[in-house]
Amino acid sequence: MLPQDSAGAVELEEPGLPLTDDAPPGASEEPAAAEAAGAPDSGRCWLCLSSRCCSRTEPEAKKKAPCPGLGLFYTLLSAFCFSVSSLLVKKVQDIHAVEISAFRCVLQMLIVLPCLIYRKTGFIGPKSLRIFLILRGVLGSTSMMLIYYAFQTMALADATVITFSSPVFTSIFAWICLKEKYSPWDALFTMFTIAGVILIVRPPFLFGSNASGIEESYSVHLKGTFAAIGHAVFAASTLVILRKMGKSVDYFLTIWYYVVLGLVETVIILFILGEWSLPYCGLDRLFLIFIALFGLGAQIFITKALQIEKAGPVAIMRTMDVVFAFIFQIIFFNNVPTWWTVGGAVCVVASNVGAAVRKWYQSSK
Repeated sequence: MLPQDSAGAVELEEPGLPLTDDAPPGASEEPAAAEAAGAPDSGRCWLCLSSRCCSRTEPEAKKKAPCPGLGLFYTLLSAFCFSVSSLLVKKVQDIHAVEISAFRCVLQMLIVLPCLIYRKTGFIGPKSLRIFLILRGVLGSTSMMLIYYAFQTMALADATVITFSSPVFTSIFAWICLKEKYSPWDALFTMFTIAGVILIVRPPFLFGSNASGIEESYSVHLKGTFAAIGHAVFAASTLVILRKMGKSVDYFLTIWYYVVLGLVETVIILFILGEWSLPYCGLDRLFLIFIALFGLGAQIFITKALQIEKAGPVAIMRTMDVVFAFIFQIIFFNNVPTWWTVGGAVCVVASNVGAAVRKWYQSSK
């Protein structure tokens, strides 16, 4: 979710996954190819044979800059893919959330495996970082199962908004584990997020017995809330681990650990729960495939966005997840979010936007 996947993700810091910084294939081969084709020497221009020619510096001066706004467009696509994946999870009600996670792990494993073989990165990673890769895989897959359960047991908009509390936990864990600064501003954003979650949960001791707008019974709604908060906590832990590893591990290798350990974990849990079953409907089987594809697409788009755009604008654009969730809930479930949900969404989104703008401002100094 980062979030979710973010689940896997995500995370971006929620959004900021560590990215590989590989040179494009063939970038170091062009000069050699030019010499082999008859370039007089490394100091002369093969076009005009002069010892110093401005044409040799033009390629560097005219490097292609990314299209303005392309990173934000990738982020918008990522938010849309995350939201569609969440919608499909909500639509598949006859399959347990853990089993959906297992199917997603299998399908993504089939996609990531050829990528690892092509990139020649290996399958186990550096010895000193394997423990972090294992933790990333276990915590990330647990986060995925929890958010899928939340989507199935509570309103789509409510669950989506709560997942955006993940940056708050990320700041706290980074302060504890990575010794990053936790400022009074971070504390203020944390309070905004807590207020937003309270408005969505609407605990009876504060709001009385009014449970209007809640799809299921309040006990089921509460279970979904705890699952969504658990997702935010585990997603934040995953992000801190990814920060700890930095760019020393290939991005696809972290996904590999995520899907392999996720598959092992989901299979064990399914046997314990006795919930394993094949989808009854052909449409559900199609949904499972699209859940995996849209989930992976969301991760790829957010990674591409962070490669060419600053994390601050990306984090702000990621809040479009909430907008899509509101739209999908109204269109596909004929469920108009209550003003409590809207108020909670405003608080959580304001907290995320405020934190992103502050970090963006600090990094631009």
